[in-house]
Amino acid sequence: MKDAYSLILSAIDNGIYRPGDRLVESELAERFGVSRTPVREALQRLETQSMLKRDGRSLIVATLDHNQLAELYTVRAELEALAARLAARHATPEEVRVLAGMVEEDRAILGDPQALARANRRFHHQIHLASHNRYLVQQLNLVHRSMALMARTSLAAQGRDVVTLDEHRAIVDAIAAHDGAAAEQALRHHISMAFETRLKEEARLADEEQG
Repeated sequence: MKDAYSLILSAIDNGIYRPGDRLVESELAERFGVSRTPVREALQRLETQSMLKRDGRSLIVATLDHNQLAELYTVRAELEALAARLAARHATPEEVRVLAGMVEEDRAILGDPQALARANRRFHHQIHLASHNRYLVQQLNLVHRSMALMARTSLAAQGRDVVTLDEHRAIVDAIAAHDGAAAEQALRHHISMAFETRLKEEARLADEEQG
């Protein structure tokens, strides 16, 4: 059974609790069927990790500002690119086939941004594992945990879902060809396009709120 920390973190990652949502100790204990003490300890740990922040006496799910978003994508691009390059060198034939299968299976959920967001996380995690570098995987887990603090997925943008899967296909093809440079380039392009899409969406939504 998962502990309180893992349960709360998973709920944030899956969008059950979104940036700005207030987390109440008693409600979390009841939801997850655990006592309040481990929930309190989990909340303190998540606050230390900047996943939660204080709002008066309450704790809310943190929100990333523009600078934090840019910093996160910069780190993500570097680490993901390294993972792709190492995967091209170390991935087994079985791992490559799993990655290729994910791309094809995900075409069945085009038009469902939330399902695609979950599938996207699985795909990237599979590349991390295929790098066969446990320290890199640990660092990428931290980065992707912070990604959960984004209020919405870039995959909801018009046409981004189809393009994303095409980009995933290019990454897999490079890994399958054991071309580290091409895998790194394809992954960097993918992250760059995702960041650009997110910036455009943030600007559009800000404009709508002001208008």
